[in-house]
Amino acid sequence: DMKISIVCVGKIKENFYRQAIEEYTKRLSKYCKLEILEVADEKTPDKASDALEDQIKEKEADRILEKIKEDAYVFTLEIKGKRYTSEGFADCIQKTTVQGKSHLVFVIGGSLGLHEKVLKRSNQAISFSDMTFPHQLMRVILTEQIYRAFRIINGEPYHK
Repeated sequence: DMKISIVCVGKIKENFYRQAIEEYTKRLSKYCKLEILEVADEKTPDKASDALEDQIKEKEADRILEKIKEDAYVFTLEIKGKRYTSEGFADCIQKTTVQGKSHLVFVIGGSLGLHEKVLKRSNQAISFSDMTFPHQLMRVILTEQIYRAFRIINGEPYHK
């Protein structure tokens, strides 16, 4: 059985984001088991030094890595990551599962991005846009694209 985990930094405060994510999670339940694992974010003071920012990212990284199982195939969301069309993304998910990876993990960093430690654990960096989205909205986009990918994989219609 296919299992997908989204490991993300910080909580979702806005109800409308949460409702959207719950809706896609529900729709996805016929294709896979989706779980969302939130880890605490660190408060970043204004005008934090690079060294402090790195410390903050490392603290978040340790929390993220704790949630990632040994056998998981890890996608990190990074601006410089690989770009996919929705079909290409579906194909990528399908190829990964054909290779026998039954647990996929998507990692969304906090406001400062992901620490080197997490990038090292990543099997593939992917990007959805050159634009920066709030991480809460990113979670909605990611769950929607995973849902869309399963529709495509199963040859079911989806809205363009």
